[in-house]
Amino acid sequence: MTRADTATTLLDRHGTTYAAEADITLRADVATAAARALFAHGLRSPKAMEGASWQERVDALGEGHYRRYDERTATQLGEGAGLIREEWSGDLRKAREKADGDEKALASELREVPGIGPTGVDIFLREAQSVWPEYAPRFDPKALQGAARLGLPEDPRRLARLTDDPATFAAALVRAALDKKVVEDVKEHAR
Repeated sequence: MTRADTATTLLDRHGTTYAAEADITLRADVATAAARALFAHGLRSPKAMEGASWQERVDALGEGHYRRYDERTATQLGEGAGLIREEWSGDLRKAREKADGDEKALASELREVPGIGPTGVDIFLREAQSVWPEYAPRFDPKALQGAARLGLPEDPRRLARLTDDPATFAAALVRAALDKKVVEDVKEHAR
């Protein structure tokens, strides 16, 4: 089995971004379910999120089975929505414009949002590279962990040569990092 076979099989069997899975126009099945529940409650924009009550956000998170930190997260969602509306008029593309292609500047902007730390920035940029190509290829530490589990290169540039869709490939690599059944499935079907 070649690296190209492994990459192709991984994409064919597990290749979808977390944003697409959550039907967002981010492994965490719980995070995806929570995003779907928030959306089902009409909380699809910073304005809607900020306008919702804390209890409405807690209830939506609970429906998405996001219970461990639901109260804190509900508070952070409201505060973050307010910041996004104030700083970027509710449009993260304005944070992108402000950063002017500088990944570190964008990361700094994003970390201002309550609850977003380095891992959250990694997740955001991993997904956003499909629509913001200046940040591609983006293979964060979790994606690189998945690459290692599959015997693929752990160098982002070498990984990028295996795909024309780095966002989907990175998400599939994260699935491999989080679930050994993904690795077993790919190895079985890539033969």
